[in-house]
Amino acid sequence: MEITISAKTVKLAVELGAKQLGKDVSEVTYTVIEEPKKGFLGMGASEAKVIVSFSESITPEKLTLDFLNTLIQNMGIEAEAKIVKTDEKASEKRKDTIDREIYVNIEGEGLGMLIGRHGDVLDAIQYLSNIAAGRFPRDPDQHVSVKVMIDIENYREKREETLKILARRMAQKALSYRRNLTLEPMSSYERRIIHSEIQEIDGVHTYSIGSESDRRIVIALGNEEKKADKPLGAEEDN
Repeated sequence: MEITISAKTVKLAVELGAKQLGKDVSEVTYTVIEEPKKGFLGMGASEAKVIVSFSESITPEKLTLDFLNTLIQNMGIEAEAKIVKTDEKASEKRKDTIDREIYVNIEGEGLGMLIGRHGDVLDAIQYLSNIAAGRFPRDPDQHVSVKVMIDIENYREKREETLKILARRMAQKALSYRRNLTLEPMSSYERRIIHSEIQEIDGVHTYSIGSESDRRIVIALGNEEKKADKPLGAEEDN
């Protein structure tokens, strides 16, 4: 993004150019095409001509917002994605790696279409956003792992509380009827919430069966270490 500005001095031209670009002078670069000339007795005077430019750096945050807001616009939804915060910390799994977590919230109208049934559309959008964010230019001397987490009007917080209530209710049902119970298919994010909540309840444990979109949690009788009546092929969720 660049513009050509003429003014009495180079400094004034740069200031005017920055203002037109909506940026601070410290954020722009400039190239002087013509130096100002005073002339003689008012004859032959000319203004400075400067190209003022602004180049926005490509970051995971920018790639994420560009992807999301383009998607939202193409879907005809009156909404906007905004970065809530970005956290960085040393990775616990990989040495010499920084984990960058980008939290995004989407606000606007007609957001149900972006959430879907039990958040399936939201999960898909979050998955694609992570791919988009991961394409930022890499610094060869710095290893950064990027993770994007998207919420829509606190949907995930509300869904998490709903899942915790479901986990406790189904655990009590399994204990009352003395039989294992299989829940409906869930995303890995939702399964982790169920697993975590069941760990706090004595007399039952969980494992998962199925694959991909049909992966389900089984609430089974017995303490976790016993793995009572666990069928062949059942696995724990990571």
